[in-house]
Amino acid sequence: MSRVVCSIDRGVADVRLNRPDKRNALDRAMFAALDEVGEDLKRTDGLRAVVLSGIGSDFCAGLDFGEFRALSSDQPGHPRYDEGDPVRIKPGRTTHVGQHICWVWQEISVPVIAAVHGHALGGGMQLALGADIRIIAPDTTMRLMEINWGLVPDQTGTVLLTRLVRPDIALEISVTGRAVTADEAVQAGLATRISETPRQDALRLAEEIARKSPEAVRATKHLLRHARTASEVEQFAEERRVINELIGTPNQHEATAASLGKRQPVFAD
Repeated sequence: MSRVVCSIDRGVADVRLNRPDKRNALDRAMFAALDEVGEDLKRTDGLRAVVLSGIGSDFCAGLDFGEFRALSSDQPGHPRYDEGDPVRIKPGRTTHVGQHICWVWQEISVPVIAAVHGHALGGGMQLALGADIRIIAPDTTMRLMEINWGLVPDQTGTVLLTRLVRPDIALEISVTGRAVTADEAVQAGLATRISETPRQDALRLAEEIARKSPEAVRATKHLLRHARTASEVEQFAEERRVINELIGTPNQHEATAASLGKRQPVFAD
C-alpha cells in the first residue's frame, strides 16, 4: 500500500498521507513517498493548487517510534547517509529528506492548502506548517514534541514557525512541547481558520484558486515568498518586474474580459 496517494483533477492535486493504522506516522517509506510526490508536483504541467491531508483519525502523528529509535542509535554528529535515511541530503539540495518533505510545498509554485484534523505532532506539525494555508478541524491538536526527547524542531520548523508567529510564542511552544488547540492555533497564526470539514473546505478553496489566472496565482505566491528575504527596494522592483510580465498576456486579457463580461474565464496553461 502506497504511503501517499495523489490524484489530480482539473489542476487540483489531492495529496493524502495513507498510513491510517499508524496515525500517518513518518517512517522511511513515508519520508520517501512524500519526497517523491512533492518533487513530481513541482514538475507537473497544468497544476493550479494542492491540498495536503491525512487519511484516518489524524493528519500526522510525527516520527514513527521505530524510526526514532533507529535514528537515535547513531553517534552524535555522525548520522548515517545510506539511501533510505531521512537525514540524507540529495545532490543539489539544501535540505535533507526529513526537512524536504516539509519544505517542498514552499518550492511548489502554486498554493498548497493543508487540511488538518486530529493530531499534527512533531514532524506532522512541521509538515502542516510547510503549506501556504492551513484549514484545521476543531479537534486538532498541534504540538512540537522534540523537546521531550532532548531534541529540537529540525524539519525546517524553526524557519516556518518564526514566519508565522511571534518569537515569544515560537519559543514557548518549542521549549515546553505543550499542545496547541485549534482555537489557539488560529489566534496565534499557526492556522488560517477552523472548519468542521477541513478537507472539503480545502478542496473547495483549491477549486476556487484553480479558476483564477494561473500566472497571476503563481506570481502572487512568488512575490509573497520573495518579500520574506528581500529589502523593501528589492521587493518594489520585483513587483514591477512581475506585473510588467503579466500585463498584456493572453490569460491577463482573458481575466479582464471575463470579469467585464460577467462570465467564467477560460485560461490556458
